[in-house]
Amino acid sequence: MSVWTYRVVDPTTGLAGATFPTATAGEVDHAVSRAWATFQHLRALPMAERAAKVVALAPVLRRRADELAALMAAEMGKPLPDGRAEIEKCAVTCEYVAEHGPRWLAAEVLPSDASKSWVQYDPMGVVLAIMPWNFPFWQLIRFAGPAIVAGNSFLLKHAPNTPGCGEAIASLFAEIGVDAPNVRLGHDQIERVIADPRVAAVTLTGSTAAGRSVATLAARHLKRSVLELGGSDPFVVLADADVAVAAKTAARSRLVNGGQSCISAKRFIVVRAVAEAFVEQFTAALQAYHVGPPTEPGVLVGPMARADLREGLHDQVIRSLAGGARLALGGQPMPGPGCFYPVTLLLDVKPGMPAWDEELFGPVAVVRVVEDEAEAFVAASDGPYGLGASVWTRDPDRVAAQIARMSAGCVFVNGMVKSDVRLPFGGTGDSGWGKELGPHGIRELTLARTVWVA
Repeated sequence: MSVWTYRVVDPTTGLAGATFPTATAGEVDHAVSRAWATFQHLRALPMAERAAKVVALAPVLRRRADELAALMAAEMGKPLPDGRAEIEKCAVTCEYVAEHGPRWLAAEVLPSDASKSWVQYDPMGVVLAIMPWNFPFWQLIRFAGPAIVAGNSFLLKHAPNTPGCGEAIASLFAEIGVDAPNVRLGHDQIERVIADPRVAAVTLTGSTAAGRSVATLAARHLKRSVLELGGSDPFVVLADADVAVAAKTAARSRLVNGGQSCISAKRFIVVRAVAEAFVEQFTAALQAYHVGPPTEPGVLVGPMARADLREGLHDQVIRSLAGGARLALGGQPMPGPGCFYPVTLLLDVKPGMPAWDEELFGPVAVVRVVEDEAEAFVAASDGPYGLGASVWTRDPDRVAAQIARMSAGCVFVNGMVKSDVRLPFGGTGDSGWGKELGPHGIRELTLARTVWVA
């Protein structure tokens, strides 16, 4: 078995913390057995009791919000206010899903040649949840809350650089009486878990490369999968946009979680008629975001989560500048310890540059100026990703046909792309498949069972 160590390195100081080995084969089997036992328990409960467990998680999250925010700051560099906001979003989601999930999962009566016929949404079983470091609580809770209401259980494999968050998640669920094993899987153990007949499905939030690997394993063993992968979301500013509002929102969207978010706007496509005004105001808005230690008051952008991520981002910036991009802000790793990178803005970005062709996972924004609306929408769908898109115009009805042709699973008009518990969320292309949240998401990992009665 290969060793894949789970290790904490404080991104603020660069100092190494605790390390944990991957689980042994016996520990993996025991974790799957625990998750299977939890499934047997949950599926036997009335849905109202499952929902009650989920809503009970909300006060636990709120009570531990400061502790969990500090843990995120130490393990992946999230500023404390953002960490608290992440926990609050988890709590609100638990409350909403508990209230509305049973209605979303209600049987649907459908006419047929039977005396009565319907579709009921039954639980599938154990779901392997492979979760990322960037939103270490939100990404798991937004899956787990609906999964439990539906009657599924889960086995958590968290990111190697946030092992403490994985352990904290297990303890949160223990407080509401749900056994949610957190197991530190190595690469070669993931297939074994997916292949286990007690495991019904796998959900992954992570890179496109990780998604391809997990999708291959799931297909090999005929297991359901939901994949929320990378994104290089376009932010389209048309000639009739409210430029001032668009510029401020553009900065906020790009710098969510220090730019380390799949749904951050990453490619800013601006019609030439308003380009000068947008760039001027966008630059000013970006400059207002202070980079610093995540525990310091007033810090809006913390360090990047790992040194290798900072190195990779800077390499993309350097190669883009060599290809003809123009540097307007930032562009050099910040001196001193830790993984700090300044808010950076690249102008004159074109296809063929890494800044356009690749996902930039960090605080780097890129602007491309186009001649007109038609060119803007073509540029917005240029590339393999299809997660979200933001379009800015004073006349949404006029561009409705263009929006329908965009390669994005979520399109927000005059707003930044975000996940909302009330609405389905998911992408297409290299951004993955399947939905989370909303009525579509809660049904994604259920068995839609047809019942026909003569």
